[in-house]
Amino acid sequence: MTTYHGSVKVGGPPAVRELPHLIITKVAVGAMDNDCYLLRCRATDEQLLIDAANDARTLLTLIGPDGLGQVLTTHRHGDHWQALAEVVERTGATTLAGRLDAEGVPVPTDRLLDDGDTVTVGNVELTAIHLAGHTPGSIALVYDDPQGHPHLFTGDCLFPGGVGNTFGDDEAFRTLLSGVEEKIFARLPDETWVYPGHGNDTTLGAERPQLGVWRERGW
Repeated sequence: MTTYHGSVKVGGPPAVRELPHLIITKVAVGAMDNDCYLLRCRATDEQLLIDAANDARTLLTLIGPDGLGQVLTTHRHGDHWQALAEVVERTGATTLAGRLDAEGVPVPTDRLLDDGDTVTVGNVELTAIHLAGHTPGSIALVYDDPQGHPHLFTGDCLFPGGVGNTFGDDEAFRTLLSGVEEKIFARLPDETWVYPGHGNDTTLGAERPQLGVWRERGW
């Protein structure tokens, strides 16, 4: 197995994690250092891209000749869909987004996601988690590896050191933190690996002791 570190830079090589049933490839693109994740089923070679954020050329090279079945946009903010139109045009991929954010994504959404929906990539099943606060309809995606620990793709809802930006809106912050606590920390173990929309990865175990600090500071 390749050692996976989760630290990538724009213009640098991707990081690849090889699980028994799924290959996860992480790459950074664009001026805002967005993280994009290509998920590939080892049994069928079907692929799903999480956030066609920027730099379609890099993403299409990553996708390669086997094509792309689906592309999921985690939320409606523009830095997460700059390359979406070109990627969809070139691959014919089905588009997915959260029901409450889809109108803000300028490429038609083929499948609207709600909390608890299943997303299938070949023989691999992932579960959508709706988290409001950063945006109304942000979607995180969790793969509960039957031969290991869960893997959680959080978009901009959870990072090392805190939840996503709620732009000074106290109610939005409380909503997002409560959602993260109830739907993620209360349900998933410390070993859960977190793949955020920007920057380095983390684990729930590394972040869990700070939940009270985040609530107290209000961001």
